[in-house]
Amino acid sequence: MAISDGFSPDRVVTDPELNARFLKLCSELNALEEPQLCNRILINARKAGLLKGIRCTKRTSFSSEGEYRYASEIAIRHLERKLDVTLDDLICDPSLAIEFDHIAVSICPGFSVLEYRWAALNLRKSSRLKPELLSHVIRPTGVSFGSVNELSVTELPSSQGLYLFYGGKQTLYIGEAQSLRRRIEKHLDHSDNRELARWFWENGFRNVHLEIQELPSETSTKIRRALESELINSRHPIFNVRRL
Repeated sequence: MAISDGFSPDRVVTDPELNARFLKLCSELNALEEPQLCNRILINARKAGLLKGIRCTKRTSFSSEGEYRYASEIAIRHLERKLDVTLDDLICDPSLAIEFDHIAVSICPGFSVLEYRWAALNLRKSSRLKPELLSHVIRPTGVSFGSVNELSVTELPSSQGLYLFYGGKQTLYIGEAQSLRRRIEKHLDHSDNRELARWFWENGFRNVHLEIQELPSETSTKIRRALESELINSRHPIFNVRRL
């Protein structure tokens, strides 16, 4: 109540300025928990209905959210898979939140940290971050993300796994491969997918990002394709045929 300026608990946790004031006051009041635990307690109190007596007089919204929402979605999905964390984990832990910020900024620069984080919360509220259940059962051995323009094909893993191309404000293509290096090299050369190849030819690679999910060596082709299908149905890439 002392530091919220009339904003909601979610805003207190996601806004770097308000959160710094909140954590500072927690420390002064001898709350000895780690910052992520103080934030988690606040979020859990809100969810449990324990803050009903606190009036939130200011609403948080950003008219330009549609311009960068996709960047927040890619960032949260990537870190969910890489670190096996939830959105609450990310926004409550300052170090994880910074990692989320860096990814979102690299995809769509020009907006504030608060805007990216708030967009992620709105994605969940609109049910656009539904769990990808199979992905939580089969854990990757490595997950990486970066700009295709900065990619060195020779440094790509030769192991099996999944790959996701992002471009513009959308997921372009999701695939699976026995050898990630060989398959991705084909895509960057001429692409196995005609429509994706045409998109690369017309738009280039300047705003294209690639996520790679390496899978354990014992993963069967059937499981690999099931993971691919789950991602296709969840992320709606424009150059894949959606699988039922």
